[in-house]
Amino acid sequence: MMQEKIDLKTVKHVAALARIEMSDSELEQYGTQLNAILGYVDKLQELDTTDVPPMAHVTATATPMREDCLTEGLGERVLANAPQREERFFKVPQVIE
Repeated sequence: MMQEKIDLKTVKHVAALARIEMSDSELEQYGTQLNAILGYVDKLQELDTTDVPPMAHVTATATPMREDCLTEGLGERVLANAPQREERFFKVPQVIE
């Protein structure tokens, strides 16, 4: 049986910090789940990761790139729907004094 690292008092404290109201049965359930998670972390600590490079994602990711080319904007089609405009810009109320 796994040794408990988080007691009921700690679960109540964390719930209070998060402003979460829980019944006694929920507190026990979350305590059990948190202890199981810590057990998994302890198990992972046993692995030798000296040759494993650090990574941000589990799988390799790449941002797809597209050619950066100048295109014509929406121009008059967008400004035609503007409630107010000034030349080729939207006119909005001033919000900063």
